[in-house]
Amino acid sequence: MPKLVTPVGAVCAMFALNGGLFGVWASRIPAFTAEFALTPGTLGLLLLCLAGGAILSFPVAGRLSDRMGAAALTKGLAPLYVAALCLLAVAPNVPLLAAALALYGAFYGAMDVAMNSWGAEVEQARQRHLMSRFHALYSLGAGLGAATGYAAVSLGIAPGLHFLCVGGAATALAWVFARVPWASARAAADEGPRFAIPRGPLLIVGLVALALAAAVGEGAMADWSAVFLADVTGTSDALAALGYACFSVAMVVTRLSGPALIATLGPARTAQFSGGFAAAGAALIVWSEGLPVALLGFGLLGAGYATIMPLAFSRAAAGAGRAQGRAIASVATLGYGGMLLGPPLIGALAELVGLRHAFLLLAGLSLLIVLLSGVLQPEREG
Repeated sequence: MPKLVTPVGAVCAMFALNGGLFGVWASRIPAFTAEFALTPGTLGLLLLCLAGGAILSFPVAGRLSDRMGAAALTKGLAPLYVAALCLLAVAPNVPLLAAALALYGAFYGAMDVAMNSWGAEVEQARQRHLMSRFHALYSLGAGLGAATGYAAVSLGIAPGLHFLCVGGAATALAWVFARVPWASARAAADEGPRFAIPRGPLLIVGLVALALAAAVGEGAMADWSAVFLADVTGTSDALAALGYACFSVAMVVTRLSGPALIATLGPARTAQFSGGFAAAGAALIVWSEGLPVALLGFGLLGAGYATIMPLAFSRAAAGAGRAQGRAIASVATLGYGGMLLGPPLIGALAELVGLRHAFLLLAGLSLLIVLLSGVLQPEREG
């Protein structure tokens, strides 16, 4: 235990907590769908509220991260994020559920920006590639959170009790590792614009590698995987929770091996192979008729998306000319904005062509990663 209580271990714990609480929510979406009799379109609009809350929080979190310190902000947001999760379970009607989702999205997004900023600080201080491993812990947490959904449904535990018990226990465990001293570099209060949109290469990274492809796919997996398995393949609610778990486990394994993959293939080639795996996974899901093939597709999607986002955040943090927190926030606005807006887009497409064929969007965006992966190649000096 003492060897794990380090700055690297602290950041890993915060990434795992953030992903775990999101996985807990994602695993219980079918329960909310059934309770409020939500159509795909209505569910998509509700998820848009979550996306809106997160996107509005990104620039605020970026500035607060620079002024307060990324580590302090990350740890301060964690209990608020848990409270917002529990609030979802007590919403009595759809309008109040929409408001609760917006608040939940705001704390999720703010903590995401803060912990990525803290992770970039630790990565730079250690002078080795760590972001892929941090994101692996996010995926591991998401998978474990989704797995608790399977257990809770199997045991007949209501979402409220599920959220409270798992959220409280996960936060307490994360704090064991997070209580390490870390002095973040702080930017001046008036340094840089309030909302910094990436320019040049960062704009391409944010729009293409994240928002237009991997980010949209990650969001779709989190919010639609269980619904897809339940509605399209006829899987039970308990087994449907395994879809996101398989996706997340594949991301964990690939992200843990990410540094070796990137060192061997380079960022651009890694992205090319990743896009190919994701496209194959999306195709399997669309044409699957049963649970085993669909789960294989979710696994391929997880492996395909795994390294894209860590590569983009490392690129953003390495950029010069602006405070690091705002650089992370600007890419997050385009990247995670795509992730959080992806689920409502899938919902809208499902209303038009059905949920099965709506997933063809993920195949097309995965091929876009292959075609435009070269933008992730670092610029050569001289």
